[in-house]
Amino acid sequence: MLTKKDQRVRRSKQTRTRIALQRVARLTVHRTNLHIYAAVISDDGARVLASASTAEADVRKDLAGDGKVSGKGANVAAAAVIGKRIAEKAKAAGIDRVAFDRAGFAYHGRVKALAEAAREAGLQF
Repeated sequence: MLTKKDQRVRRSKQTRTRIALQRVARLTVHRTNLHIYAAVISDDGARVLASASTAEADVRKDLAGDGKVSGKGANVAAAAVIGKRIAEKAKAAGIDRVAFDRAGFAYHGRVKALAEAAREAGLQF
């Protein structure tokens, strides 16, 4: 019997195989109980072109200073901040079109908030 993590990894492999055929940079998301991480990876998978996470010091400071968002990086509002930030960094690196890789996580809650914020900031999926 597969564990919950094994099931997620299996789903992510299927997604990455499909994305590899598209020959486009991918926006990958990883979430933990404390943080959410996003990275734009080149189409050949060799290098990270842009990254953002709630573990970054300046992001943590911004989240703590905002009245509606607590200092935690594990909520929908924090995920939206990271979505906007990764879109800005990707556009600065000359990337405006990506494939969304949710890494086997359900498109719900924090993952969905990050994706929608990145779209609103100008990234095309």
